Amino acid sequence: MGVYLARVELPPPRASGFWRRALPAMYAFIGFMDPLIRGSWQASGAGLGNVVELRVAGRKSGAYRRVLLTLLVDRDRWFLGHPNGDVSWTRNLEAAGTADVAFRRTAPISVRARRLEPGDERDRAIRATGQQPFPANIVYRLARAHIRAVGVFYSIEPVTG
Repeated sequence: MGVYLARVELPPPRASGFWRRALPAMYAFIGFMDPLIRGSWQASGAGLGNVVELRVAGRKSGAYRRVLLTLLVDRDRWFLGHPNGDVSWTRNLEAAGTADVAFRRTAPISVRARRLEPGDERDRAIRATGQQPFPANIVYRLARAHIRAVGVFYSIEPVTG
């Protein structure tokens, strides 16, 4: 019972110097605003749609790191990703292979992650970036060619048994 995304035509992959610089600036601002965003997410979640907290062990320290991300959903598939290539949380997830995902006000669930290679499944994840909260949904749409060229995405599924 997931979201079904219509087949949106994606532009050809093309890395962009503009987006390579603009996206880190946007994420630096989000990092600065994290205490307010996290407080709002915990209190009501209003306007934050399908934002979840990823809890993943640090690849060097082993200490758990927490980051708020948008869970992208296409039918029965769950995806997490970063539009501008590897960052700390993607490197940690790659090293750990598993993590915990906490939905607002619920117990976290353990998930297994698999990095997506270029192709149909990764394109499904990129199409799902329209689920990002405003204004990120617009930024992701404008940056789709860059995201197809350099973005890092994972398929995640709950660990059973």
